[in-house]
Amino acid sequence: MGMSKVRTGGRECAGEHKGREREKRELPVHLAVGAAGEEAAAAYLHKQGLRILDRNWRPGRSAGSGGRGLELDIVAVQGGELVFVEVKTRQTHKGLEALPADNFTAAKRVKLRRAASFYLSEKQAWDSPCRFDLVCVELDPDGAMNLEHFENVL
Repeated sequence: MGMSKVRTGGRECAGEHKGREREKRELPVHLAVGAAGEEAAAAYLHKQGLRILDRNWRPGRSAGSGGRGLELDIVAVQGGELVFVEVKTRQTHKGLEALPADNFTAAKRVKLRRAASFYLSEKQAWDSPCRFDLVCVELDPDGAMNLEHFENVL
């Protein structure tokens, strides 16, 4: 399994995506932290040469109730290989022992595989080689982000 680490100031990774205008509204803290982590992960992956295809992808209506509650944080392509990326973000503060990867549970891995199956079906991409990556983001109290990228986690 490959791994990359990067430490960056919070603003550096939060790049704007062309054609994507987001409404300015207050999010609950946990959602804002998650969104910041996903932005940083997408910017990092793009800099590493991955082309982002989809973000926060959910199965369409044709999936029926079997696709309810499933989501792919980032779907990218690198060298003809589809990359399904799970992003785990955690704010760090004194005394916090848990790491973002601690939340990549067996149940989450099952949901990730199921979501990828729906994606491959919907896009008729079953013949495409694919892999599953994990990006862990730690947000320091000073706003700096620490990213770790693990390839082929499943």
